[in-house]
Amino acid sequence: MNSDATALTVHQTARPHGFPTADHFAFVESAVPEPAPGTALVENLYWSVDPYHREMMDGDFALHAPLEGRTLGRVVASRTPALAEGEIVFHRQGWRTHTVVTPEEARPVPRFEGVPLSAHLSILGGTGLTAYVGLTRVAELREGQDLFVSAAAGGVGTATGRLARLMGAGRLVGSAGTAAKAAYLTEHIGYDEVFDYHAGPTADLLAKAAPDGIDVYMDNVGGEHLEAAISSLREYGRIVRIGTLAQYNATGAPYALRNLPDIVEKSLRMEGFLVSNHRDVQEELYEFVVPHLQSGRVGLDETVVEGFDHIVDAFLGMLRGENRGKMIVRASGAGS
Repeated sequence: MNSDATALTVHQTARPHGFPTADHFAFVESAVPEPAPGTALVENLYWSVDPYHREMMDGDFALHAPLEGRTLGRVVASRTPALAEGEIVFHRQGWRTHTVVTPEEARPVPRFEGVPLSAHLSILGGTGLTAYVGLTRVAELREGQDLFVSAAAGGVGTATGRLARLMGAGRLVGSAGTAAKAAYLTEHIGYDEVFDYHAGPTADLLAKAAPDGIDVYMDNVGGEHLEAAISSLREYGRIVRIGTLAQYNATGAPYALRNLPDIVEKSLRMEGFLVSNHRDVQEELYEFVVPHLQSGRVGLDETVVEGFDHIVDAFLGMLRGENRGKMIVRASGAGS
Protein backbone atom coordinates (compact mmCIF):
# COMPACT_ATOMS: atom_id res chain seq x y z
CA MET A 1 0.00 0.00 0.00
CA ASN A 2 1.22 3.51 -0.78
CA SER A 3 2.66 4.99 2.40
CA ASP A 4 1.89 8.49 1.09
CA ALA A 5 -1.82 7.73 0.81
CA THR A 6 -4.22 9.80 2.86
CA ALA A 7 -7.67 8.95 4.16
CA LEU A 8 -10.66 11.27 3.93
CA THR A 9 -13.44 11.35 6.51
CA VAL A 10 -16.62 13.43 6.66
CA HIS A 11 -17.50 15.02 10.01
CA GLN A 12 -20.66 16.85 11.00
CA THR A 13 -19.64 20.26 12.34
CA ALA A 14 -22.97 21.76 13.51
CA ARG A 15 -26.62 20.85 14.18
CA PRO A 16 -28.92 22.02 11.38
CA HIS A 17 -32.11 23.96 12.04
CA GLY A 18 -34.32 22.91 9.17
CA PHE A 19 -32.63 21.88 5.93
CA PRO A 20 -28.91 21.04 6.22
CA THR A 21 -26.29 22.62 3.96
CA ALA A 22 -22.74 21.75 2.94
CA ASP A 23 -21.57 24.07 5.75
CA HIS A 24 -22.75 21.48 8.31
CA PHE A 25 -20.03 19.09 7.13
CA ALA A 26 -16.26 19.04 6.80
CA PHE A 27 -13.86 16.76 4.93
CA VAL A 28 -10.98 15.81 7.22
CA GLU A 29 -7.67 14.37 5.98
CA SER A 30 -5.58 11.90 7.96
CA ALA A 31 -3.10 9.12 7.42
CA VAL A 32 -4.54 5.80 6.29
CA PRO A 33 -5.08 3.85 9.54
CA GLU A 34 -3.07 0.73 10.34
CA PRO A 35 -4.98 -2.43 11.31
CA ALA A 36 -4.25 -3.74 14.80
CA PRO A 37 -4.13 -7.48 15.51
CA GLY A 38 -7.61 -8.96 15.08
CA THR A 39 -8.75 -6.23 12.65
CA ALA A 40 -8.60 -5.43 8.94
CA LEU A 41 -8.21 -2.26 6.89
CA VAL A 42 -10.98 -1.70 4.35
CA GLU A 43 -10.77 0.65 1.38
CA ASN A 44 -14.34 1.74 0.75
CA LEU A 45 -15.89 1.50 -2.73
CA TYR A 46 -19.61 2.31 -2.36
CA TRP A 47 -21.47 4.43 0.19
CA SER A 48 -25.17 4.68 0.97
CA VAL A 49 -26.69 8.03 1.93
CA ASP A 50 -30.11 7.63 3.51
CA PRO A 51 -33.02 9.70 4.82
CA TYR A 52 -32.39 8.44 8.38
CA HIS A 53 -29.03 10.24 8.35
CA ARG A 54 -30.94 13.53 8.46
CA GLU A 55 -32.68 12.42 11.64
CA MET A 56 -29.35 11.41 13.18
CA MET A 57 -27.89 14.85 12.47
CA ASP A 58 -30.16 16.28 15.17
CA GLY A 59 -28.30 14.50 17.97
CA ASP A 60 -27.31 10.89 17.25
CA PHE A 61 -24.21 11.79 15.23
CA ALA A 62 -21.43 13.20 17.41
CA LEU A 63 -20.04 16.51 16.16
CA HIS A 64 -16.48 16.58 14.78
CA ALA A 65 -16.39 12.79 14.54
CA PRO A 66 -16.75 10.39 11.61
CA LEU A 67 -20.35 9.73 10.55
CA GLU A 68 -21.72 6.24 10.16
CA GLY A 69 -23.45 4.72 7.17
CA ARG A 70 -23.84 1.54 5.14
CA THR A 71 -20.76 0.89 3.04
CA LEU A 72 -19.11 -1.70 0.78
CA GLY A 73 -15.34 -1.93 0.67
CA ARG A 74 -12.39 -4.17 -0.16
CA VAL A 75 -10.12 -5.60 2.54
CA VAL A 76 -6.65 -4.29 1.64
CA ALA A 77 -4.70 -5.32 4.76
CA SER A 78 -5.80 -7.95 7.26
CA ARG A 79 -4.56 -9.10 10.64
CA THR A 80 -7.42 -11.55 11.22
CA PRO A 81 -8.13 -14.84 9.44
CA ALA A 82 -11.85 -13.97 9.50
CA LEU A 83 -11.40 -11.21 6.88
CA ALA A 84 -9.30 -12.17 3.89
CA GLU A 85 -7.43 -9.60 1.84
CA GLY A 86 -9.26 -8.88 -1.41
CA GLU A 87 -12.66 -9.78 0.07
CA ILE A 88 -15.59 -7.39 -0.42
CA VAL A 89 -17.32 -6.63 2.89
CA PHE A 90 -20.33 -4.69 4.11
CA HIS A 91 -19.98 -2.51 7.22
CA ARG A 92 -21.56 0.57 8.78
CA GLN A 93 -18.52 2.83 9.20
CA GLY A 94 -19.28 4.92 6.14
CA TRP A 95 -18.58 8.54 5.18
CA ARG A 96 -14.85 7.79 5.01
CA THR A 97 -12.49 6.39 2.39
CA HIS A 98 -10.74 3.89 4.69
CA THR A 99 -11.74 2.25 7.92
CA VAL A 100 -10.45 -0.42 10.30
CA VAL A 101 -13.03 -3.06 11.23
CA THR A 102 -13.26 -6.13 13.42
CA PRO A 103 -14.85 -9.33 12.09
CA GLU A 104 -17.94 -8.48 14.19
CA GLU A 105 -18.30 -5.11 12.43
CA ALA A 106 -18.06 -6.39 8.86
CA ARG A 107 -19.56 -9.24 6.89
CA PRO A 108 -18.40 -10.56 3.53
CA VAL A 109 -21.03 -10.00 0.84
CA PRO A 110 -21.89 -12.86 -1.51
CA ARG A 111 -21.13 -12.30 -5.19
CA PHE A 112 -24.06 -13.23 -7.40
CA GLU A 113 -23.28 -13.71 -11.08
CA GLY A 114 -24.61 -10.86 -13.18
CA VAL A 115 -25.61 -8.74 -10.15
CA PRO A 116 -23.64 -5.48 -9.61
CA LEU A 117 -22.03 -4.91 -6.22
CA SER A 118 -24.13 -1.77 -5.72
CA ALA A 119 -27.24 -3.96 -5.34
CA HIS A 120 -25.98 -4.78 -1.83
CA LEU A 121 -26.74 -1.17 -0.88
CA SER A 122 -30.07 -1.01 -2.75
CA ILE A 123 -32.54 -3.85 -3.27
CA LEU A 124 -30.28 -6.50 -1.64
CA GLY A 125 -29.20 -4.18 1.20
CA GLY A 126 -30.94 -2.38 4.04
CA THR A 127 -33.19 -0.57 1.57
CA GLY A 128 -34.58 -3.73 0.02
CA LEU A 129 -34.65 -5.48 3.38
CA THR A 130 -36.75 -2.61 4.79
CA ALA A 131 -39.27 -3.04 1.97
CA TYR A 132 -39.26 -6.84 2.28
CA VAL A 133 -39.70 -6.92 6.06
CA GLY A 134 -42.40 -4.24 5.85
CA LEU A 135 -44.36 -6.23 3.27
CA THR A 136 -43.90 -9.73 4.68
CA ARG A 137 -43.49 -9.39 8.44
CA VAL A 138 -45.46 -6.23 9.26
CA ALA A 139 -48.09 -5.81 6.53
CA GLU A 140 -48.35 -9.58 5.95
CA LEU A 141 -49.25 -8.75 2.35
CA ARG A 142 -51.49 -11.27 0.64
CA GLU A 143 -51.88 -11.83 -3.09
CA GLY A 144 -54.36 -9.44 -4.67
CA GLN A 145 -54.28 -6.86 -1.86
CA ASP A 146 -54.08 -3.19 -2.83
CA LEU A 147 -51.16 -1.04 -1.72
CA PHE A 148 -50.35 2.66 -1.37
CA VAL A 149 -46.67 3.67 -1.07
CA SER A 150 -45.56 7.24 -0.27
CA ALA A 151 -42.19 8.56 -1.51
CA ALA A 152 -42.53 5.79 -4.06
CA ALA A 153 -39.60 6.97 -6.21
CA GLY A 154 -37.05 6.74 -3.38
CA GLY A 155 -34.93 3.73 -2.52
CA VAL A 156 -37.47 2.02 -0.25
CA GLY A 157 -40.39 3.08 -2.46
CA THR A 158 -38.97 1.58 -5.65
CA ALA A 159 -37.94 -1.61 -3.81
CA THR A 160 -41.43 -1.86 -2.30
CA GLY A 161 -43.01 -1.59 -5.74
CA ARG A 162 -40.71 -4.22 -7.24
CA LEU A 163 -41.21 -6.68 -4.37
CA ALA A 164 -44.96 -6.13 -4.08
CA ARG A 165 -45.33 -6.95 -7.78
CA LEU A 166 -43.36 -10.18 -7.30
CA MET A 167 -45.63 -11.03 -4.35
CA GLY A 168 -48.77 -10.67 -6.46
CA ALA A 169 -50.11 -7.41 -5.03
CA GLY A 170 -53.30 -6.05 -6.56
CA ARG A 171 -53.54 -2.35 -7.35
CA LEU A 172 -50.28 -0.52 -6.64
CA VAL A 173 -50.59 3.23 -6.05
CA GLY A 174 -47.77 5.62 -5.18
CA SER A 175 -46.98 9.27 -4.58
CA ALA A 176 -43.91 11.09 -5.84
CA GLY A 177 -42.58 14.63 -6.03
CA THR A 178 -42.56 15.15 -9.80
CA ALA A 179 -44.53 14.05 -12.84
CA ALA A 180 -41.33 12.57 -14.33
CA LYS A 181 -40.84 10.32 -11.28
CA ALA A 182 -44.49 9.29 -11.44
CA ALA A 183 -44.06 8.31 -15.10
CA TYR A 184 -40.91 6.29 -14.29
CA LEU A 185 -42.75 4.35 -11.59
CA THR A 186 -45.68 3.41 -13.81
CA GLU A 187 -43.54 2.64 -16.87
CA HIS A 188 -40.66 0.74 -15.24
CA ILE A 189 -41.51 -0.41 -11.71
CA GLY A 190 -45.05 -1.72 -12.11
CA TYR A 191 -47.10 0.88 -10.26
CA ASP A 192 -50.65 1.18 -11.61
CA GLU A 193 -50.99 4.85 -10.78
CA VAL A 194 -48.71 7.44 -9.20
CA PHE A 195 -49.67 11.01 -8.39
CA ASP A 196 -47.50 14.08 -7.93
CA TYR A 197 -48.34 15.12 -4.37
CA HIS A 198 -47.80 18.77 -5.28
CA ALA A 199 -50.88 18.62 -7.53
CA GLY A 200 -53.45 19.07 -4.75
CA PRO A 201 -54.59 17.79 -1.33
CA THR A 202 -53.16 14.30 -0.81
CA ALA A 203 -56.50 12.89 0.37
CA ASP A 204 -58.18 13.95 -2.90
CA LEU A 205 -55.33 12.64 -5.06
CA LEU A 206 -55.31 9.28 -3.27
CA ALA A 207 -59.09 8.91 -3.41
CA LYS A 208 -58.94 9.48 -7.16
CA ALA A 209 -56.00 7.05 -7.64
CA ALA A 210 -57.57 4.34 -5.45
CA PRO A 211 -61.34 4.95 -5.58
CA ASP A 212 -62.10 1.54 -4.06
CA GLY A 213 -59.71 2.01 -1.14
CA ILE A 214 -56.49 0.27 -0.11
CA ASP A 215 -55.51 -2.65 2.14
CA VAL A 216 -51.97 -1.62 3.06
CA TYR A 217 -50.15 1.71 3.37
CA MET A 218 -46.33 1.70 3.33
CA ASP A 219 -45.58 5.02 5.02
CA ASN A 220 -42.26 6.73 4.29
CA VAL A 221 -43.59 10.24 4.85
CA GLY A 222 -46.14 10.65 7.66
CA GLY A 223 -48.15 13.87 7.99
CA GLU A 224 -50.78 14.59 5.35
CA HIS A 225 -49.99 11.32 3.52
CA LEU A 226 -50.67 9.28 6.64
CA GLU A 227 -53.96 11.07 7.22
CA ALA A 228 -55.03 10.46 3.63
CA ALA A 229 -54.14 6.77 3.88
CA ILE A 230 -56.12 6.32 7.11
CA SER A 231 -59.18 7.65 5.28
CA SER A 232 -58.62 5.36 2.26
CA LEU A 233 -57.87 2.16 4.14
CA ARG A 234 -60.52 -0.55 4.19
CA GLU A 235 -61.58 -2.42 7.28
CA TYR A 236 -58.68 -4.35 8.89
CA GLY A 237 -56.17 -2.36 6.83
CA ARG A 238 -52.53 -2.11 7.88
CA ILE A 239 -50.18 0.88 8.07
CA VAL A 240 -46.46 0.11 8.02
CA ARG A 241 -44.50 3.03 9.47
CA ILE A 242 -41.05 3.21 7.89
CA GLY A 243 -40.10 6.89 8.12
CA THR A 244 -41.36 10.45 8.50
CA LEU A 245 -39.73 12.39 5.67
CA ALA A 246 -42.26 15.17 6.12
CA GLN A 247 -40.78 16.03 9.52
CA TYR A 248 -37.02 15.53 9.06
CA ASN A 249 -36.35 19.13 8.00
CA ALA A 250 -39.45 20.74 9.51
CA THR A 251 -39.01 23.63 11.92
CA GLY A 252 -42.67 24.08 12.93
CA ALA A 253 -45.09 21.88 14.84
CA PRO A 254 -45.62 18.40 13.35
CA TYR A 255 -48.75 17.77 11.30
CA ALA A 256 -51.71 16.87 13.53
CA LEU A 257 -53.72 13.89 12.26
CA ARG A 258 -57.44 14.66 12.31
CA ASN A 259 -58.86 11.20 11.63
CA LEU A 260 -57.31 8.97 14.27
CA PRO A 261 -60.79 7.70 15.33
CA ASP A 262 -60.86 5.87 11.98
CA ILE A 263 -58.16 3.52 13.31
CA VAL A 264 -60.70 2.27 15.85
CA GLU A 265 -63.77 2.44 13.60
CA LYS A 266 -62.12 0.42 10.81
CA SER A 267 -60.02 -1.89 13.06
CA LEU A 268 -56.81 -0.66 11.45
CA ARG A 269 -53.35 -1.69 12.60
CA MET A 270 -50.38 0.70 12.57
CA GLU A 271 -46.92 -0.66 13.31
CA GLY A 272 -43.40 0.67 12.98
CA PHE A 273 -40.17 -1.30 12.86
CA LEU A 274 -36.39 -0.98 12.62
CA VAL A 275 -34.78 -3.06 9.91
CA SER A 276 -31.78 -3.59 12.22
CA ASN A 277 -34.00 -5.91 14.27
CA HIS A 278 -34.61 -8.16 11.25
CA ARG A 279 -31.12 -9.04 10.03
CA ASP A 280 -32.10 -12.72 10.22
CA VAL A 281 -34.27 -12.17 7.11
CA GLN A 282 -31.29 -11.24 4.89
CA GLU A 283 -30.77 -14.73 3.39
CA GLU A 284 -34.49 -15.01 2.67
CA LEU A 285 -34.32 -11.72 0.77
CA TYR A 286 -31.42 -13.04 -1.35
CA GLU A 287 -33.35 -16.21 -2.18
CA PHE A 288 -36.44 -14.21 -3.14
CA VAL A 289 -34.86 -11.45 -5.23
CA VAL A 290 -31.55 -12.64 -6.72
CA PRO A 291 -33.07 -15.00 -9.34
CA HIS A 292 -35.25 -12.12 -10.59
CA LEU A 293 -32.24 -9.78 -10.79
CA GLN A 294 -30.36 -12.41 -12.76
CA SER A 295 -33.26 -13.04 -15.14
CA GLY A 296 -33.81 -9.33 -15.70
CA ARG A 297 -37.37 -9.37 -14.36
CA VAL A 298 -36.24 -6.95 -11.62
CA GLY A 299 -34.01 -4.00 -12.49
CA LEU A 300 -31.87 -1.87 -10.19
CA ASP A 301 -33.28 1.53 -9.29
CA GLU A 302 -30.16 3.48 -8.39
CA THR A 303 -28.83 6.99 -8.78
CA VAL A 304 -25.04 6.64 -8.62
CA VAL A 305 -22.86 9.67 -7.86
CA GLU A 306 -19.19 9.32 -8.81
CA GLY A 307 -16.48 10.22 -6.29
CA PHE A 308 -16.32 10.26 -2.48
CA ASP A 309 -15.74 14.01 -2.58
CA HIS A 310 -19.37 14.32 -3.73
CA ILE A 311 -20.91 12.36 -0.83
CA VAL A 312 -22.30 15.50 0.90
CA ASP A 313 -23.76 16.72 -2.41
CA ALA A 314 -25.36 13.29 -2.90
CA PHE A 315 -26.85 13.35 0.60
CA LEU A 316 -28.31 16.83 0.22
CA GLY A 317 -29.56 15.96 -3.27
CA MET A 318 -31.30 12.87 -1.89
CA LEU A 319 -33.04 15.01 0.75
CA ARG A 320 -34.21 17.30 -2.06
CA GLY A 321 -35.55 14.32 -3.99
CA GLU A 322 -33.01 14.46 -6.82
CA ASN A 323 -32.56 10.68 -6.82
CA ARG A 324 -34.61 8.07 -8.61
CA GLY A 325 -34.35 4.91 -6.55
CA LYS A 326 -31.46 4.44 -4.13
CA MET A 327 -28.84 7.20 -3.89
CA ILE A 328 -25.37 5.61 -3.92
CA VAL A 329 -21.88 7.14 -4.04
CA ARG A 330 -19.19 5.20 -5.89
CA ALA A 331 -15.46 5.64 -5.49
CA SER A 332 -13.79 6.98 -8.62
CA GLY A 333 -12.43 4.02 -10.53
CA ALA A 334 -14.52 1.42 -8.64
CA GLY A 335 -15.91 -1.30 -10.88
CA SER A 336 -19.29 -2.96 -10.54
